Amino acid sequence: MTLAEVCVKRPVFAVMLISFLVVLGIFSFRDLGVDLFPKADPATVTINARLPGATPEEMTTQVVFPLEEAVSTISGLDELTAMIFEGSARISCRFVLEREIESAAQDVREKVAGALRQLPPNMLPPVIQKADPDADPVISLVVAGDRSLRETTEIADKQIKRILETIDGVGEVALTGARERQIRLFVDAEKLNGYGITISQFQRAIEGENVEIPGGRMVRGESEVGVRTLGRVDAVRQFGDIIVANINGTPIRVNDLGRVEDSFAEPRSWNMLDGKQAVTLDVRRQSGTNTVRIVDAVKKRLEQIQKALPAGIALRIIRDQSVFINASIASLEEHLLFGSLLASLVVLLFIQNLRSVVIAAVAIPTSIVATFTVLKAMDFTLNNMTLLALTLAVGIVIDDAIVVLENIVRYIEEKDFEPKQAAIAATKEITLAVMATTLSLVIIFVPIAFMTGYARRYVNQFGWTMAFAIMVSMLVSFTLTPMLSSRLLKRLPREAANPVLDKGAPIGHTSKDSRFFGWIDRRYGRLLEWSLDHRGVVILMALATFALTFPLNALVGRDWIPPDDQGELSILLNLPEGTSIEGTAKVASQIADRVTQLNGVEFANPYIHEGTSSHSHIYVKLTDVTKRKISNLDIAAQMRKITAEFPNLRSRVMIPSALGGGETFFPIRALILGPDFVQGAEIAKQVAARARNVPGLLDVDPGISLNSPEFQIQIDRKRASDLGVRAADVANAVRLMISGEDPISTYKEGDEQYEVTMQLLPAQQKDPRMLSRLMIPSTKVGQVRLDNIAAIARGFGPARIERYNRQFQVSVSANNGPGMPLDEAARAVGEEIRNVGLPRGFSHRFTGMVKMLDETTTNLVIAFLLASIFMYMVLAAQFESFLHPFIIMLSLPLSVPFALLSLWLTGRTLNLWSALGVLLLLGIVKKNGILQVDYTNTLRAQGVPLRQAIVQANHVRLRPILMTTFSIVAGLIPTALGLGAGSAQRSAIAVTIIGGQTLCLLLTLLITPVAYSLFAELAERDVFARASLRLSRIKLGATRFFTFFLR
Repeated sequence: MTLAEVCVKRPVFAVMLISFLVVLGIFSFRDLGVDLFPKADPATVTINARLPGATPEEMTTQVVFPLEEAVSTISGLDELTAMIFEGSARISCRFVLEREIESAAQDVREKVAGALRQLPPNMLPPVIQKADPDADPVISLVVAGDRSLRETTEIADKQIKRILETIDGVGEVALTGARERQIRLFVDAEKLNGYGITISQFQRAIEGENVEIPGGRMVRGESEVGVRTLGRVDAVRQFGDIIVANINGTPIRVNDLGRVEDSFAEPRSWNMLDGKQAVTLDVRRQSGTNTVRIVDAVKKRLEQIQKALPAGIALRIIRDQSVFINASIASLEEHLLFGSLLASLVVLLFIQNLRSVVIAAVAIPTSIVATFTVLKAMDFTLNNMTLLALTLAVGIVIDDAIVVLENIVRYIEEKDFEPKQAAIAATKEITLAVMATTLSLVIIFVPIAFMTGYARRYVNQFGWTMAFAIMVSMLVSFTLTPMLSSRLLKRLPREAANPVLDKGAPIGHTSKDSRFFGWIDRRYGRLLEWSLDHRGVVILMALATFALTFPLNALVGRDWIPPDDQGELSILLNLPEGTSIEGTAKVASQIADRVTQLNGVEFANPYIHEGTSSHSHIYVKLTDVTKRKISNLDIAAQMRKITAEFPNLRSRVMIPSALGGGETFFPIRALILGPDFVQGAEIAKQVAARARNVPGLLDVDPGISLNSPEFQIQIDRKRASDLGVRAADVANAVRLMISGEDPISTYKEGDEQYEVTMQLLPAQQKDPRMLSRLMIPSTKVGQVRLDNIAAIARGFGPARIERYNRQFQVSVSANNGPGMPLDEAARAVGEEIRNVGLPRGFSHRFTGMVKMLDETTTNLVIAFLLASIFMYMVLAAQFESFLHPFIIMLSLPLSVPFALLSLWLTGRTLNLWSALGVLLLLGIVKKNGILQVDYTNTLRAQGVPLRQAIVQANHVRLRPILMTTFSIVAGLIPTALGLGAGSAQRSAIAVTIIGGQTLCLLLTLLITPVAYSLFAELAERDVFARASLRLSRIKLGATRFFTFFLR
């Protein structure tokens, strides 16, 4: 007894079986998280190292080299990059996707701890973070109000930042535009020289007069009492009363040598919104965590924080990634609903029976809801890949029900079976075909297991979701569909047929005799007869169609992901090295003001990160895509025109990637790697100059400049030694007086501590001549002027140094403009690198999207090959034939040129999404051939002559073939229209399937019967038997030869 027979005879069992899956799905749905894409960001651990006063070169040799050597041996490390600035370095360890963030971070901590002995003793403890500092923040907050910038910073740091950092999954909360409170001691160099007081004396006095040191414990019998020396300064003004030295009995105080200010630190970052300086908090998530969950947790915590903030302070969210994610998910849900309705209407169009629509449509919600169970079990989220799989599955999961239902209707209408008998007999007849179509479609997702890298992360969840939905649909077609058909379908009298939609159909005809389907059936019959009479012409047509694959493949460009309009843009501004933070802020403000005036722009937020005074970013928020008539690409082009008006400015307009931010998702990023950083920078400069002349390349930037102006102090070591001056004393004295960044003490107020720094008076600090007059401590003569032991000259040096996998790197980055695919742009940049020529020891490589494109291309080629092999194996096993699967799969190569044609006509590229559509198309198009070949075999087994069997089988199977094809197309129409957030990417896969499926439909309806007739005739002439006999003889001869030879 078959499963269909059991369900027809026991309907309650069938209902409970499917209800069990549905109930599991409903409860699983409640616990599913929401995200934009599957977890595909690599585990990234960042080491932040600081050595105050060190040049980038010193940071490289003394700090970065030992740390790189230590962490480079960690298992699973994919990329090791370093950004080195004056006094600081950031080393990013990016691991392969399989590494978990917690174990990776623990390995990094252990390696760094082991390397501490090799680091300079005056280096600050390294800070290790489980976040990618280059990644875009998931949410950004602006703190503003009627308070001073210092007070605003205090509130942002102590009442907001510290609380947000405690949220599980938050990797970093960074302040931009903050001005921390700082006690600043301004010293008059002339007075120091006049009194003969050295800088180190001044520093020791502050350190020695502001201390609080435990003195141990006094034990008295059974009790003990602690001893503590309270020598801290209680009020800021008391710093001015500290005695620095006694000269001839006269105490020289701090106030005699300068002044004390309760102020804030020198600005090292800057932020402006709505024409006012503000403080921004950028919240970044830990690698691998859920964006929406983090943002929701932050917003929930902000509700509590807002209540505790002082009056006049307001929080404003200016960036929120969850908005686009939720909008994208909502858009997919709409596509899922409308696609289901359209796919169901196809049944009504062909069978013209409302009850049939209900029977077939039941497969959609049951399959979709049941699939939520596997999503929960495998820890998947509701993201663009899983929901896209469900949306695409709408037209596919109804296919099995359509095929079974159509056969049952045919048995009732044409063979006059009772509904129960028809349900059992028709389902039994079609079982092999349904299993073959389903299993051969599911098998194409097996090659995903052989993929690596990002392609596997994205396609894996897509494949599992679709495969499970399709398997559930097959179960529904064998259980619920025959059961419902046996009870809802009626065997009407022949004189009272049920042409619901076609009122003009003659009474007594079946649903196939409607004018709509009758017209199609008659014309197909004539084409089929003509094709069987002109098989050579049909084969030539098929070969010509396949040959179009090669020119179309050359016409269609390649990309990794198509750009999408997320309602955000970003501008990176690079001013000449040496531009102060005030100069950079002025230019950034001017550009931001003009950008704000553009149509479609809501606001522009310019800011400067700490340590990058000559580099600025402008975050541009666009109005909602549904409320503006201009695209983000058009706005980006207008912004490029604005930045082009500013001389000596290098700029790049960046369109945020839907997959994330940072260097990982740069469109084009070529690294020049080698042993010499200066030489690499010159090569990158030449490559960038040539690449700017390539049409279609935008925002070409060499990424580094060696023209950072500086005063270089060359110490005369012999003279300095004669005068008792060490090089370290010179460096420390100069840094203390000029920089003002190194704290010499701390001031405690309540539970908080604030840095105390010393620096020359502002007027003296800005005077280059004062540098030569600085007094340096000497062990022999007390102190000497700097110009007595050193030469001071102007020079240039790198503001930062970059490294990649323990080599010096300089990057050349660019955007591919509209109409220029990513692969073409990468080839153009690579060609310019080869034209410039790389010296011995240098090499180049692409990172970012180009690297991912190469990886994905390799993975997909393997997937296509394995999918074809696996499909053949499944079909061969089910048909028990080596020949019939070959006939069925002839439609596969014919679908590819039509898919490429669809992409070319719609101006799309072959990318991750469209390539996934091609892979899915390979599993869909051969479903027609399975129905044709299966029923032809059935008729021939009943003794029907070959030609009659072919014609009859194709006539009978024409309606289910058209219904399944059109149901898939109808289900994908909402997705293909490209409406809603994130639709630019999803529409690529829908257009690929619709184009490939519909355009090759007619050709496959003809090539399969033609091929079947040819191979059947060859088989009847024993051609294959003779070929098999010859192969057997060759094999036997070879076996005897080798046996004799080995003997």
